[in-house]
Amino acid sequence: MSSTVKKVSGKALLESILSSLDDNKAEDVVSIDLKGKSQIADFMVVCSGRSSRQVSAIAEKLSDDLKQKFEIYPKIEGKEQGDWVLIDAGDVIVHVFRPEVREFYQLEKLWQGAGPGDA
Repeated sequence: MSSTVKKVSGKALLESILSSLDDNKAEDVVSIDLKGKSQIADFMVVCSGRSSRQVSAIAEKLSDDLKQKFEIYPKIEGKEQGDWVLIDAGDVIVHVFRPEVREFYQLEKLWQGAGPGDA
């Protein structure tokens, strides 16, 4: 879990994250509402960068933005490789992929699908 000093709603956090991703040229940004589907977070964001370098840079900039705006220190995994970076900001989880890695895992299809009890 990330440590927060300022309390921010999941929706406000999501809006700030989407703005940061847009400012940093993330591509194909998809926001998924996880309420009722998972207890891990309120929202998931999936996006792409054109290269490993851009994927890592998007993640680093997002982390810096969260620290400055909300005093949130997110957990980050995969930044060194730059193929798939996971940023855990508490109420919002962000996945930044290289396009071919994103296509392979297809997280959007997994999470945008059925909710509890749906088959």
